Amino acid sequence: MDFINELRWRGMLHDMTPGLEELLSKGNVTGYVGFDPTADSLHIGNLVPVMMLVHWQRGGHNPIALVGGATGMVGDPSGKSAERQLLDVDQIHHNLACQKAQLEQFLDFDGDHAACVVNNADWFKEFKFLDFIRDVGKHITVNYMTSKDSVKKRLESGMSFTEFSYQLVQGYDFFHLWKNHNCQVQFGGSDQWGNITTGTEMIRRMGGGHAFAVTAPLITKADGSKFGKSEGGNIWIDKAKTSAYKFYQYWINAADEDVSKYIRIFTLKSQEEIEVLEAQHAADPG
Repeated sequence: MDFINELRWRGMLHDMTPGLEELLSKGNVTGYVGFDPTADSLHIGNLVPVMMLVHWQRGGHNPIALVGGATGMVGDPSGKSAERQLLDVDQIHHNLACQKAQLEQFLDFDGDHAACVVNNADWFKEFKFLDFIRDVGKHITVNYMTSKDSVKKRLESGMSFTEFSYQLVQGYDFFHLWKNHNCQVQFGGSDQWGNITTGTEMIRRMGGGHAFAVTAPLITKADGSKFGKSEGGNIWIDKAKTSAYKFYQYWINAADEDVSKYIRIFTLKSQEEIEVLEAQHAADPG
């Protein structure tokens, strides 16, 4: 099954820019996901974009995981009601190393369609501020930036220039990967649509190229509470932060209404296997 239809039946496709399916029908394509280094472990909410990369690689395409050594110093305002506390450089480097080790458990970094990890600090560390606002900022208007939902929701309550500039920094990541890695697709949650499409627009204006956005829906729970959270906070991938028992209990205690959704998103079981399991459960809920 092709990548887009795989996402569709699994309930992992929220939106995409036109023309992507035609591009994928022509052969191998490179795509990426960016990960925010605000903690020294991924949590289960991060698994949705990770699984998008897994299906991407299994579909015969090349995955890139971008760890945000530079963007982590700015802070993404998407989905946030207040500005994040900024981390120091040493903490960011530690978090990046931990997250990279975790990503290696999910993606194949050898053989055909090998995954790679890149750090946007590698291309931003020598980028001077005046060069950035001259060479990059002039291509994206303030009107365009303020039209994004992630910005609109914060303007009334106040938003620093640091956060406002985030979409330019993330957009340039996409441009850099497009130019240097022939990366044509970026994946993310639906709250990332504005940041991702700033990148596709930057590629069009700065490079005359065509790139694509794919987003997954934000995961919700049947009871309305936030997915990936417990009374003690995030459910982490690192067993030193969330015990194996607590991790297991989070999933085993999931509401029946959520299980069908979770098994599609967080496992590699086929559609036929899942339908058999659902039929068995319906016949004998236990």
